[in-house]
Amino acid sequence: MNPILRFLILPTGILAAFLLIGFASPGNRPEKGPDGTIAYFVEIESSQPEARVEANGDNVGKTPLTLKIFGDKDGTFHNFGSQQYVIQVFPVKTNQFVQTKIFRTGGWFSQEDRIPKRLYFDLNQKSEGFSVDLPKY
Repeated sequence: MNPILRFLILPTGILAAFLLIGFASPGNRPEKGPDGTIAYFVEIESSQPEARVEANGDNVGKTPLTLKIFGDKDGTFHNFGSQQYVIQVFPVKTNQFVQTKIFRTGGWFSQEDRIPKRLYFDLNQKSEGFSVDLPKY
């Protein structure tokens, strides 16, 4: 074999083998979930450590934590039968407030939100909620 050809083929073959091994390893593929979804990991932190976290009404642990959410391949929340995905963090002290973040999951002709990489909840902040101005009599 021509020495120049051997010089070109050997490094190219080694590089191709490393690339195939790297792409074929299961660690590089996202975890598959139901309905064609994949796993996303969201870091959840709060101003007060050890605050209880609920996701869609299920207790998922205490801050800080990493929450696994199955979403669509485009990085958005998947609609598993609910128009919203709700994450709540509950106060540790009496002078703190429950914090809630609501994400849209999409559906027929409705938008869906992107899954964030990180969420921070300030338990010392008054919750932003709906307010209704009632008439004064």
